[in-house]
Amino acid sequence: MREKTLRFYRFQHRDRRNWFSFQVRHRETDLWIRAHADLRREAHSAVVNFRHQLETYISRFPSFLESLEPLPDDPLAPELVRRMLQAGLAAGVGPMAGVAGAMAEAVAVYLEPASPSIIVENGGDCFLDLDEDTVIGVYAGKESPFSGKIGLRLTADRFPIGVCTSSGTLGHSLSFGKADAVTVLSRDAASADAAATALGNLVKSPGDIAAALERAPDIPCVEGVLILVRDRMGIWGNLELVRL
Repeated sequence: MREKTLRFYRFQHRDRRNWFSFQVRHRETDLWIRAHADLRREAHSAVVNFRHQLETYISRFPSFLESLEPLPDDPLAPELVRRMLQAGLAAGVGPMAGVAGAMAEAVAVYLEPASPSIIVENGGDCFLDLDEDTVIGVYAGKESPFSGKIGLRLTADRFPIGVCTSSGTLGHSLSFGKADAVTVLSRDAASADAAATALGNLVKSPGDIAAALERAPDIPCVEGVLILVRDRMGIWGNLELVRL
């Protein structure tokens, strides 16, 4: 049974001067944002706009919402939709597998003129553009020996970057696997999100970690992968783990 979790991780960060943290919600979209200004009104407008683009496209092409298989790219679609289509094609999954990462990045890019450094988190899927090193904690459930114990260190030269996680035991996202956490890093957040879903689908037990990591280099744009299943860990790519 999947563990139901509140988004407590949104409050487990170091407060720093000149940062504002706020939540933006609209229908199913629930974002947590850190920026150098209080941009909640601008962020809400961006969410409404991007959701309208997405919902209008789905009303014309219902298969976009329902398909668990990749769909062809559509050069006439809005940029947000095209990113999801291309991410799904690259990872071998349906386009909605990249929706959370795509929305996080779209909102972040929209806000960047008012805040060059920004973090947008969308249900555990993040887009970050910072000018300093940072560490992102990893949560894999209450029973995981890794939760709260390890983090990913990202140096300033890695930004902007998407950091997205899929889980077969936590949250509400669709996964056909049983991994506690599959975290993927990519310059494109939709690609990170879709790849995390694709790799997570492969992991039914700790014995599947190696096969999933072998698949990772075949997915374009993926820079690093972390897989956590029970007391086992697998790592591929450009990742730096640190103790918390």
